[in-house]
Amino acid sequence: MIVLNGKGLNLEKFIKISRFKEEVEIGEEQIQLVLKAHQYVHDVVKSEKPVYGINTGFGMLSDVSIPKEEVSGLQENLLKSHACGVGNPLSDEIVRGMMLLRVNALIRGNSGIRIEVLDKLVEMLNKDVCPVVFEKGSLGASGDLAPLSHMSLPIIGLGECHYKGKRMSTTEAFIQSKITPIQSLKAKEGLSLINGTQAMTSVGAFVLYDATKLAKLANLSLSLTMESLHGIIDAYDPRVHLVRGHKGQIMAAEHVRNILEGSGNITRQGEERVQDAYSIRCAPQVHGATFDALEFVKEKVEIEMNAVTDNPIIFADDGVAISAGNFHGQPLALPFDYLGIAIAELANISERRLERMVNPSLSNGLPPFLVQNPGINSGFMIVQYSAASLVSENKILAHPASVDSIPSSANQEDHVSMGTIGARKAQSILENTRKVIAMEFFTACQAIDLKKAHKLGKHTSKAYKKVREYIPFIDNDVIMYPHIHTMEDLIVSEELFKFVFEL
Repeated sequence: MIVLNGKGLNLEKFIKISRFKEEVEIGEEQIQLVLKAHQYVHDVVKSEKPVYGINTGFGMLSDVSIPKEEVSGLQENLLKSHACGVGNPLSDEIVRGMMLLRVNALIRGNSGIRIEVLDKLVEMLNKDVCPVVFEKGSLGASGDLAPLSHMSLPIIGLGECHYKGKRMSTTEAFIQSKITPIQSLKAKEGLSLINGTQAMTSVGAFVLYDATKLAKLANLSLSLTMESLHGIIDAYDPRVHLVRGHKGQIMAAEHVRNILEGSGNITRQGEERVQDAYSIRCAPQVHGATFDALEFVKEKVEIEMNAVTDNPIIFADDGVAISAGNFHGQPLALPFDYLGIAIAELANISERRLERMVNPSLSNGLPPFLVQNPGINSGFMIVQYSAASLVSENKILAHPASVDSIPSSANQEDHVSMGTIGARKAQSILENTRKVIAMEFFTACQAIDLKKAHKLGKHTSKAYKKVREYIPFIDNDVIMYPHIHTMEDLIVSEELFKFVFEL
């Protein structure tokens, strides 16, 4: 059981709860803060003093006063009218992440929501009842309004949910899981549930976590390529990287040296050639820059995981509610664009290494397209085509979303972040990059066999062994896609990562 306190959530805990379904509870101190803020909202409604989002309309309708007997209906109408998502449903783990992040933000006691509403989200999390939330429809400012509305509808018994692998009405999901919906929302509660950046943060956090592991596997696929091409290890000398000073570069070079420790296939400068091409010689600089970018994005994501992103923000001790803009996604929109670019570069350089292995003009004696009888066999020719296609698609996806904006709510909301689009683009880039790196693994193992390079390094030997458990050497042309898909599955399941780095 992980106790939520609104301040201590980090990426590791987020993954444990959202992906691996550890249960949560709200800390006692946070319960008291929530109760205090709710009392403030109750007093505002009773006084009939106009405060945005409590007893007024929303957006451009903020000057419309709402009678106190209608504030409950106002909040429920907000969820219904704002549930305008389109596209495919987000994965359950992303939706679980949204629920977790929203609870963690609201228990800071700056919202005014009742503890009963938050308890309902926690109960859904712990019983693994996931609202159906559609991937598209957020501008990334005023909060992730559409996706968070879909997330919140089940609290009052509306919308749809996934439960035990099936999509069904919330009514049916709650019957099966023995959850009772909240009968009605009180003042500000609908707005509190949807005014935040939790959709973009959840999507981006999963991309960040998976990209961090993939970047380490990119060092491993690079090392296998170096085994097959007799790469020059001098370029990874620690002195080279220390004199430049970038932490990611230093770490990448050290990681590759460790992976290749004991290899009988790597060479020294001047033994076979003076220097390697950039895709091998400059890999610490390129991979290292990605590691540095991932660290930067992690800092921003973990700040946002514990941030108050509501509007208005209630300071109960001071007796004031301030209408401001903490729901604006710009602090994440820029990092998520950076995240996508950083991941795309791993694919860019991986594909160039793959090309060096299949191209007889560049492969240091390997047969054309890594097949023993080229001509009648095409070998790995189209593996490189597919990798090149994915790399080119990534270049389109890497165009920043955050430089765009479009006015909404009759120009009241006249600058938006597009941060959720940036996070989803980074997710697509990650999926493409994972496929390219899978192709480099597949290709490098074929090249190693053709090179008869069997005295592999400490970790490359493990990687080669794991790949060959599932994928054979290709003598003559076969249908290739099952092998590519199997290689990607080894990455997605983390089987390869755990076998090489954690055993």
